[in-house]
Amino acid sequence: MQGALLQLKTAAHVVRRGGPRLGRADERMVFVVGSPRSGTTFLGRSVGSLPGFVDLGEVAALKAAIPELAGLPEEEAAARIRRTLVRTRRVALVGSRRAVEQTPETAYVAAAAACAFPEASVLHIVRDGRDVVCSLLDQGWLSAGRGGRDDAGLAYGAQARFWVEPERRAEFAVTSDARRCAWAWRRYVSAGRTLGARAYELRYEQLAADPAAVADGVAAHLGVPAEPLAEALGKVHAESVGRYRRDLTAEQLADVEDEAGELLRELGY
Repeated sequence: MQGALLQLKTAAHVVRRGGPRLGRADERMVFVVGSPRSGTTFLGRSVGSLPGFVDLGEVAALKAAIPELAGLPEEEAAARIRRTLVRTRRVALVGSRRAVEQTPETAYVAAAAACAFPEASVLHIVRDGRDVVCSLLDQGWLSAGRGGRDDAGLAYGAQARFWVEPERRAEFAVTSDARRCAWAWRRYVSAGRTLGARAYELRYEQLAADPAAVADGVAAHLGVPAEPLAEALGKVHAESVGRYRRDLTAEQLADVEDEAGELLRELGY
């Protein structure tokens, strides 16, 4: 019953974003991955707005299953991912469109997703982890004392998620909110990079500075015209780039750099 309700949530989202289109299913899915608050939603919506595409948003049934899928053998996880997304597209009546799935957690099962849809493309958007921490702190999703659940039924708060290293689970629950947010960024980005050349990596900062140039690269990767994508990406908000300089305290920044500094430096931040 819960799974059916989650499928209906996605179907309602798709209807609002363009309505049904029947026909032979397009196997060339696009998976948008990255840390939460890195621009995955904006990128997914931009690609999904292109002619012949449809934005599925974050498929709730998939998101709810990822903590379990991440622990399964790749072939088994791939089979379940395929069943979930084929069913989602069938319920939403958009099989003939090229579907865009933008759940950040898909980074943890990216290899299985690519196995499930061999013709799929993966876009990995990376944003400065210090700015991501600012945004995650604003949302409070990982904050101590935060209650409630997201659309997939996953709990907010300081408890350890499936992606926390087993030997550090107790530490995760009691550390500072800023370190916890940096921890999430590090783990999501590291997971997204495991596909190597199989995924197309782009930077939020480059997107904000020159959306047309980024559109050229993404369009080439997807095999689509660049002009309509450049128009969609041109709506990016650049004001938040570098916000950590004014928003993070010295103590918070120290926690972020202690937890994720190695990856920040590796990425050139």
